[in-house]
Amino acid sequence: MNFSLYIAKRYLFSKSSNNAINIITVIAAIGVFAGAFSLFIVLSGFSGLRDFSLSFSNEFDPDLKIFPAIGKTLEFPEEKEDKILKLQGVDSYSKVIEERVFLEFNSKTHTAFIKGVDTNYQKVNKIDSSLVFGTWLSTNDYQVVIGNGISRLLSLSPNDYNNLLNIMVPKPGKGQITNPTDAFNKESVVVTDIYSVNEELDSKYVFTTLPLAADLLDMKLGEISAVEIKTTPETDIELLKTDLEKLFDTPVVVKNRAQLNETLYKMLNTENLAVYLIFTLVLIIALFNVIGSIIMVILDKRENIQTLNKLGANPNSIRNIFFFQGALMTLAGGIIGLLCGLLVVYLQIKFQLVMITPNLPYPVKIKLENILIVLLTIGILGMLASYIAASRSKKALTVQA
Repeated sequence: MNFSLYIAKRYLFSKSSNNAINIITVIAAIGVFAGAFSLFIVLSGFSGLRDFSLSFSNEFDPDLKIFPAIGKTLEFPEEKEDKILKLQGVDSYSKVIEERVFLEFNSKTHTAFIKGVDTNYQKVNKIDSSLVFGTWLSTNDYQVVIGNGISRLLSLSPNDYNNLLNIMVPKPGKGQITNPTDAFNKESVVVTDIYSVNEELDSKYVFTTLPLAADLLDMKLGEISAVEIKTTPETDIELLKTDLEKLFDTPVVVKNRAQLNETLYKMLNTENLAVYLIFTLVLIIALFNVIGSIIMVILDKRENIQTLNKLGANPNSIRNIFFFQGALMTLAGGIIGLLCGLLVVYLQIKFQLVMITPNLPYPVKIKLENILIVLLTIGILGMLASYIAASRSKKALTVQA
């Protein structure tokens, strides 16, 4: 066994004659334990919140979405539809039309986005899990599905055939308008279902059939706003994006789910980094106790250091004794803290100990990435703190026995 490591283990697990040093060592170990424990708990909690937040957008956003690079409309004739299904990695697709509209119901108004969808839409997106009341769109062109937020704002209820929802869109064109009623395309529709995802999305979309949306926007046959695609498992997304871009005659932009929610992903990543840095700072402060503990041990073991030196131990070997002692203390405290953190997170997942609402437990997730981050952070900072403290052993050699 390595000489320095053997002596370091003896010093770590043996009590000092000075009771104050024993107390400082225990405090240092507890500090490392608490730092590792809290860092893992916070990272696991943030991972759970991240997945919880992204789960909302995943219900509305496809795996890939094709936009026109120029303008608002995309030519998508029938021959393109046959070719797109033959591309490797495409499971299904849906044509959509999106535009801002003006809603009016019983003198109440709201601005939202109409989203015309075809019969394949439910195959591409997980909208079914968000429907809370009523039925999804049928072949009837004068039906819509609205968000729970829009329903509350306009005091709307499904299947009210006596009171219809008015959807208005400004007519395209130029010139002076003499009659305000001629400035809008207008359709009266019945609400057949309500979806509920989150506050923002619930007040944003009005789903309807593709023909109704095309009529409202005066769009020609074959013109759409975008194509949404569901990919097969283990698809090479970048290769599929290239194939899709080549499929169209005009320039298009193909975005994946992360790019569709770029702002949300950036915000979550920034918050995750900020939380990590804050708790790493707490861990650094805790490691100052390790440095103090090792320095106190060096001062207490001055006579032993002189003896080891006279017996042939060189300064580097003596320094390594205290380096290994600090590293072992940090590693032991960090692993125990990590194991306790894993236990707490598992208990939260299994038994839902902490609740946000009576029906919603606080989301947490055990990820290998977080375990490695904690181990690497503890390891790097612990070795640095141990090296700083161990370098003080050279001064002990200058003291006469």
